[in-house]
Amino acid sequence: MFKPNTTIAWIVECNNKFLVVEEIENGVNVINQPAGHLEKDESLLQAAKRELLEEAGLELEPQGLVGIYQSQVKGKDIQYLRFCYYAKIDAEQLPKLQPQDDDILAAHWFSFEQIKQKQLPHRSHMVQICFDDYLNGQRIPLSAVKSYL
Repeated sequence: MFKPNTTIAWIVECNNKFLVVEEIENGVNVINQPAGHLEKDESLLQAAKRELLEEAGLELEPQGLVGIYQSQVKGKDIQYLRFCYYAKIDAEQLPKLQPQDDDILAAHWFSFEQIKQKQLPHRSHMVQICFDDYLNGQRIPLSAVKSYL
């Protein structure tokens, strides 16, 4: 039976910087949005909050969705359904990041130029797509996602 991998991701903006996490994929240090898989008996919103806390040490309420994305991993029989949430926060200083997940090497605040220039490679093509959509103003209200768990 076919079941796509359901994942959530975050775009968090503060002071014209964006939250990214550094991790290792196939032996290479890469960046990604804080992201992860939906777990059993968990709503998308619960998964989003959990992943942000685990990967960056932040507790935030999302303001909406940037988009819902379906993608296939080239050369593999793996498909993802990604829900990308966003939050723009105001703070005089960038919030301190404290990853709790052992798979996360570090969490960083990068400018969009740093992300676009790929100082570290992106974990997948979805990283840039989500940032581009966010910066182009694409938004979906949270009310569009309903959970009946």
